[in-house]
Amino acid sequence: MAQGPQTQLLRIFIDHEAGITVDDCETVSRQVADVLEVEQAVAGEYTLEVSSPGVDRRLFTLAHHQDFIGSPVSLRLRAPVEGRRRFKGELLEVDGEEILLAVDGERFRIPFHLVEKSKLVPDWAEIRNR
Repeated sequence: MAQGPQTQLLRIFIDHEAGITVDDCETVSRQVADVLEVEQAVAGEYTLEVSSPGVDRRLFTLAHHQDFIGSPVSLRLRAPVEGRRRFKGELLEVDGEEILLAVDGERFRIPFHLVEKSKLVPDWAEIRNR
């Protein structure tokens, strides 16, 4: 929960294999707001925000990466691997504590503990054709 000067922000991300609609967010928002009010779970004023992770969602765990094998990803590392800290390519595999990426015809093994930020790279052409 993030806090502002006078109000708190409670941000909830929801996800589903079939995708998330605005109606889904509205339904969850109403349900969570009702529970928070009845249980008096948040002291003081707050703003409730419900949304989907989006097409350029962040990947936080190895399990998240496993779920998106075959997808394009962008990585920023804490320390260089083979002289690079930034990679953009296809997520090929999660092997133990490493991520295998294909970047411009080359393969890179990235130790997961070096990943500072990882996110999906949306295919805008595919999204427009839906």
